[in-house]
Amino acid sequence: MAYKDHWALSQWFRHYSRLLGPENLYVVSHGADPRIQEICPGASVLTIPRDRLQGFDHWRGRMLNGFQQGLLEIYDWVIRSDADELICLDPARWGSLADMLADQQAPAVFALGFNLFDFSQSGVNATDLSVFAKTRDAVFTGHYSKAWAVRRPIGLRRHGIQLRAARLAQFPFAMPRGVYLAHLKYADVAALSAMSEVRQEVGNSEGPGTPGKAWKQAAKEAVEKREEAEALPQLPWDEAEETAWSSLQSPVRDEASSVLRCKSLRFQFRTTLPSWFSR
Repeated sequence: MAYKDHWALSQWFRHYSRLLGPENLYVVSHGADPRIQEICPGASVLTIPRDRLQGFDHWRGRMLNGFQQGLLEIYDWVIRSDADELICLDPARWGSLADMLADQQAPAVFALGFNLFDFSQSGVNATDLSVFAKTRDAVFTGHYSKAWAVRRPIGLRRHGIQLRAARLAQFPFAMPRGVYLAHLKYADVAALSAMSEVRQEVGNSEGPGTPGKAWKQAAKEAVEKREEAEALPQLPWDEAEETAWSSLQSPVRDEASSVLRCKSLRFQFRTTLPSWFSR
């Protein structure tokens, strides 16, 4: 689901059309935007009205869960990501996305997440190149170690999976090694500045249920996050990846919301992604 995030959406389409083919991609446009079809040629674009932002997260989640469930009538697996999220596979472990999913026994899978950072002072905003050709500075995060693919009608909620209470305790947690979620929010300075204005507009709109403080002060939050990340000590990829992956293998089974999710750990180090990300 997208609104105006054209740079991130171009990266999303470039990435997933290469892995899956554009005919298997679906974009929900939150408001009419002809540029989305231009950015995503061959993808299916569904436009919904943008006349109500109150209760945004709740109705958005229910709608996308319903759409996701409908696609499972056609597909073996359904992948769901935001426009600024790319699922990446270590080629030493997995030959393709289809092979990796076919190897899974669990009905839903998580990925080890990281924020990708652009520490330059001005963004190039190139849409014809992979973002990983521009920057590979990353900080692992439990918050973005999200559930991202399902093969049964299981809803996604709060970056995890929504389950019936009776299933929560025993439901399998699967985070295959060598599967990563790259969060691109901070990966291009120019795009971050443009989208911070949009987020502030939404966050400061009237009515209940709009996004919280991070959206109300999006520009300030973006500057602070970049400065915090740049100041972190650097660890080699192998050490950083092992530490983050191992730390997230005991998930949260939230009985109050009946959600299985990763711990929202904030790792106090950064790393450089290996060169295979930019292939």
